[in-house]
Amino acid sequence: MAKKKAGSLLPKLTEVEQDLLSHLQNGYQLVTDSLGGSPILRRLKDDEEIRPLSANRNSIKALEQRGLISPGKGRDPLTILWRLKKESKISAVRGEKRKRPNDSV
Repeated sequence: MAKKKAGSLLPKLTEVEQDLLSHLQNGYQLVTDSLGGSPILRRLKDDEEIRPLSANRNSIKALEQRGLISPGKGRDPLTILWRLKKESKISAVRGEKRKRPNDSV
């Protein structure tokens, strides 16, 4: 039996999950309560906070299960600060091709 690539087994990201990942890649931090609910995106540059209306606990859980984000310690004892994992894994889930230095434009 032929082995399948891990990237092809992962389902595509929903619009909400893509939105969260793009914010994380553009300098925002994702902060939730200790149960993973009430997500807030905080920009480090000026401490601006965005509360994504369509994101919820299940959106965060799906990103964690896919290995795209990992939990860390937040500012407060009852918060979780989520961090991005590897860029290559995110690109693989989105279906983007990885650019190589030798590739011509």
